[in-house]
Amino acid sequence: MTSSYPTKGQLERTLSQKIQALYRTQLGHRLGEVDCQIFDQKIAIVLENSLTQPEQLLAHQGNQELVLELHSNLDEAMRPQLTQLIEEVVGVSVVDFMSDATLETERTGMIAILSTHPSFRDRPNGKSDPQKPTFDEPSI
Repeated sequence: MTSSYPTKGQLERTLSQKIQALYRTQLGHRLGEVDCQIFDQKIAIVLENSLTQPEQLLAHQGNQELVLELHSNLDEAMRPQLTQLIEEVVGVSVVDFMSDATLETERTGMIAILSTHPSFRDRPNGKSDPQKPTFDEPSI
């Protein structure tokens, strides 16, 4: 019998896909890539090509301060939805959430601090994910 818990990789992929969908729905912006990594009670998220077209236009015209302010305001507006999405996917409360962007590379980095470790199981090939806890079937 297999465990109903997803693997760490499945959690990370689901989170990445849902974040991409959220940005597409809420901002009409297609991110280049979303990388999520779970580390103990933390989740690191990197958004590639995170600047929207209006932000890119303003940045190319030399309005970096305005772009940073706009991007910061958009991040703040998205924070409750991102927090809720993370909590739904990993099943653990987010106690802190931080983000920052780099205009030159058009990347946004986010860190979510969780109240406890998310639950996941070993990978299907039998190798353990480096993060714990893992769940074994009870022997009967």
